[in-house]
Amino acid sequence: MTPSSQGQHKLPQDFVIVTGLSGAGKTQAVHCLEDMGFYCVDNMPPDLLPQFAELCAHSQGHISRVAVVMDIRGGFFFQKLPEVVQTLRTLGYHPRVIFLEASEETLVRRFKETRRRHPLATRRRSLLDSIRLEYKQLRELRASADKVIDTTATNTKMLKEEIAALFHDRVDSSRMLVNVISFGYKHGIPVDADLVFDVRFLRNPHYVCDLQPLTGLDEAVEAYVMADDGAAPFLEKMQDLLTFSMPRYTEEGKSYLAVGIGCTGGHHRSVVLARLLASFLREQGYEVVLEHRDLKK
Repeated sequence: MTPSSQGQHKLPQDFVIVTGLSGAGKTQAVHCLEDMGFYCVDNMPPDLLPQFAELCAHSQGHISRVAVVMDIRGGFFFQKLPEVVQTLRTLGYHPRVIFLEASEETLVRRFKETRRRHPLATRRRSLLDSIRLEYKQLRELRASADKVIDTTATNTKMLKEEIAALFHDRVDSSRMLVNVISFGYKHGIPVDADLVFDVRFLRNPHYVCDLQPLTGLDEAVEAYVMADDGAAPFLEKMQDLLTFSMPRYTEEGKSYLAVGIGCTGGHHRSVVLARLLASFLREQGYEVVLEHRDLKK
């Protein structure tokens, strides 16, 4: 049964296949998509894609944005990717293929820095030869990709902005993209933050036994934080500041804004305020990427 004949099922709004050269930044790209609300799967064999797509269609809309990483690690199975992509399109899906690449010099440097082994490396094949062989094998896939991103001179912030821009057509194109980041000051301020708000003055759930093991994603923590007399007024002032400043940033040509909200450890207060601020900005029509940087630390 094809998806088109299943009226009660809903196809994913966005279906993305991330591929490209080893060391070109696929992991960072998937992290960006995950922060944007994508359900991400790494290194899936292409033969399983149609069944996975159908599973998403049966999720009753719970899985509306999907990203799958497929690369040379799949060996023989990876060679079937172009064929499987065509099969998906025949079934009514519209996968978008994002291909990441970088210069030979950059890839060599990255592998040496991480001390990772290239998937095609052998005792008789050097790192550079492995990179060149991989590029040769992926040349056809690169030519058919919907988007090719060169990460040679791209940092994490720039990559995040470029990927987010691919899905900017979901909202008013005149609206900027906003990355709201919760973080812990003891782990450092996000290097890509344009604006930083400190919420350490709010009472800390860390010192409440029942709340300490929870996070700002839990209702009990949110209720505790927002019961502080200063929480709601501070949230309102952040909203007012962004409502005032963001249209002016847009007028000056700024298309991306990173907003950091920090508490001590990045588990409770900052997570609550970041979630509420992100929700407010989405209601205003902005495309928002919500990232809890230190939640698992």
